[in-house]
Amino acid sequence: MAKLIDLLPKRSDVLEIGCGNGEPAARLLAAGNDYTGIDVSAAQLERARAHVPDATFLQADYTVFEPSALVDAVVAILTTTHVPRTEHPELLHRIARWLRRGGLLLATFGSGDLPDRYEDDWLGAPMFFSHYDAETNLRLLEEAGFDLVKHEIVPMIEEGHGEVRFLWVLARRA
Repeated sequence: MAKLIDLLPKRSDVLEIGCGNGEPAARLLAAGNDYTGIDVSAAQLERARAHVPDATFLQADYTVFEPSALVDAVVAILTTTHVPRTEHPELLHRIARWLRRGGLLLATFGSGDLPDRYEDDWLGAPMFFSHYDAETNLRLLEEAGFDLVKHEIVPMIEEGHGEVRFLWVLARRA
C-alpha cells in the first residue's frame, strides 16, 4: 500500500473494489485523494462510511460495475479470490479499461492453484474461493495490458485457517 501511495500524485482518483469496512485501505487511500469504494455488502458499506466519512462509497457488484470516469488507481485487496477464476481474465481487462494510461493497480491474488471452492462457514459466513497459481496470475495481468512494477508472495495468518499466501501485485497500465 505504501508504494502505491508514494507513486500516486496528490488528489488522484482512486477506486477500491471490494472495500469492505474501509479499514485500513479506504482510510489510507482517502487521505489526499478522491477515493471511491465499492462493495456488494450494505452492512460493510455502513461500517466504511463510519470509518471514513469523507470518502464516497457505492453498493455494487464489481464484476459488472462500470465507473463513470477513468481513475488513476484501482485497489483490489483480498477480493479477486472470491470471483470464479475463469472470470479473472475479463475482470483484469475491465480494470485496465477503468485506468488512465499509466494508472496503477494494487491487487492480491491467490498464490496456488485452487479451483472453485465454497466454504459454508468462513469467519462466520459462507464464502466462495477460486484462484490460479502466481505464475498464471502474473501472465493474466500482462495479457490484460499491465506492466508489473512489483510483486511478491506474502504469508498471512487467517483466523481459524492458519497461514495462507497471497500474491501482492503493483502494476501499471501500459
